[in-house]
Amino acid sequence: MTPATGTVLDAVVQFCRDTDMTTVFGNPGSTELRMFRDWPEDFTYVLGLQESVAVAMAAGHALGTGRAALVSLHSAGGTGHALGAVFNAYRDRVPLVVMAGQQSRPLLQLRPFLGADEPAQFPRPYVKFSRQPDRPADVPAVLAEAHRIAMSHPRGPVFVSIPEDDWDQPAPPVEPRAVHGAFTADASALSALAARLDTCERPALVVGPGVDDEDALAEVRTLAERTRAAVWISPMSGRSGFPESHPLFQGFLPPAADRLTACLEAYDVVVALGTPLFTYHFHTESPPLPARTELFHLDCDPGQAAWLPTGTSIVTTLKPALAQLAELVGESDRSDRKPPPPRPAPIPAPRLDHITPELVLDLLQERLPHDHVLVEEAPSHREALHARVRVDLAGGFLTTGSGALGWGLPLAVGRALADRQRVVCVLGDGSALYSVQGLWTAARHRVPVTYVLLDNGGYAAVRALGHRIDIAPVPGTEIGDVDFTALAAGFGCPAAYVESPAELPAALDRALAHGDGDGPFLLHVRVTGIGTGSDGALDSRDR
Repeated sequence: MTPATGTVLDAVVQFCRDTDMTTVFGNPGSTELRMFRDWPEDFTYVLGLQESVAVAMAAGHALGTGRAALVSLHSAGGTGHALGAVFNAYRDRVPLVVMAGQQSRPLLQLRPFLGADEPAQFPRPYVKFSRQPDRPADVPAVLAEAHRIAMSHPRGPVFVSIPEDDWDQPAPPVEPRAVHGAFTADASALSALAARLDTCERPALVVGPGVDDEDALAEVRTLAERTRAAVWISPMSGRSGFPESHPLFQGFLPPAADRLTACLEAYDVVVALGTPLFTYHFHTESPPLPARTELFHLDCDPGQAAWLPTGTSIVTTLKPALAQLAELVGESDRSDRKPPPPRPAPIPAPRLDHITPELVLDLLQERLPHDHVLVEEAPSHREALHARVRVDLAGGFLTTGSGALGWGLPLAVGRALADRQRVVCVLGDGSALYSVQGLWTAARHRVPVTYVLLDNGGYAAVRALGHRIDIAPVPGTEIGDVDFTALAAGFGCPAAYVESPAELPAALDRALAHGDGDGPFLLHVRVTGIGTGSDGALDSRDR
């Protein structure tokens, strides 16, 4: 064993350097103070004014860099604040190393102020690993183990509780080592799938967030083109995964069994890639798939493979498996394997005397630069956004695949910090109010994010779902007028307001032209009208 040559703090700092986790996201408290002694000059602390904001910013950074991001939380209270965002990170397979402060070890038996009871149980089941080390000397090794687990497929958040007096105790350094997590299914399973793709009449691929997570878009595209398969994005996916301008792309599957089944009715073989496929937002009486449709499911998570109600699951990481599969299938040139019809273009939004969400999205589609990342958290308008704004860039679309609000605004901050390239974030007013303090961090770090905030005056997606099940009016869904430009200005973020359709194009141009060195900008857009939300239900936006 390597002899102890320093403190827990020394070993952890060096481990973070070795793993490129020198940007720390957090909101500090008393039980973390000793971690900050002699804070290294090569480390950056990114302050979020609430813990869920810090976790979401870290997630954006991890998605932008492809590496685990480090989060520092404050004991039980801070961890509790953060759990909604940890839930999103877990469902979206974002690798985060979450450290939480804990009271001093001599105090723990006395149930101290700010102490966490059973800290390792607190964030479960939405972390892959959770532990409070038994001894101070174990902290660096436990943190290193947690990091390796976070980065192993399926990736996700991990949690380590660290008593505040551990940092000054002696501990050996941790030798850096890698765990290469890619693994490929048995060749016979892939050969059988290839044979089925060769003999089927109408195949379809359903692309989930795992494709983007494993950087496997090129492999999916090759497979789709060789088999002439229709390509769909899985319901409520938190990522991109296929170029939406490609002639094989068909659209986004809905989160309801009856509508999903109808979309897949035409296909005899469906191959789901990195997605559970059956992600529903509400119950309908319908089988999961049409009777004549055969499902194959490729994913790196054996737990996910086990609970699917139908189909053949192949447990594998996607990138190597898809590369092999593309070599095994024959290139389809038969007349009966024609490409699917092109996805119909949406009808342009009419020019009215008020701004509709569809008008904003049409103008955004015309203006959004190809290399900009689009972040979304506007549940009332997500279906309209998917129909009207096409994303072709790998990693070019991010949202929550889980539904806990407050994710998008700070996620965009972390994603822009990863490479300092401008991010465009489309928000709803209800979503923005969960994490509006993230604008302070965006302004403090001059993060290049353009926020387009669609203000419909309430939680319209909830109203829509209420209408669907004959509940109207729905209490608690009216927010009323909030001055987001004043809020943004108070946090140091420049902002503008627009409610006239005639002024909207120029306002969008100014917002998107904000230079990467100019920091964030928020455009507050008042929208009205009727549209469809993420569940496809009509929702009223005229209040």
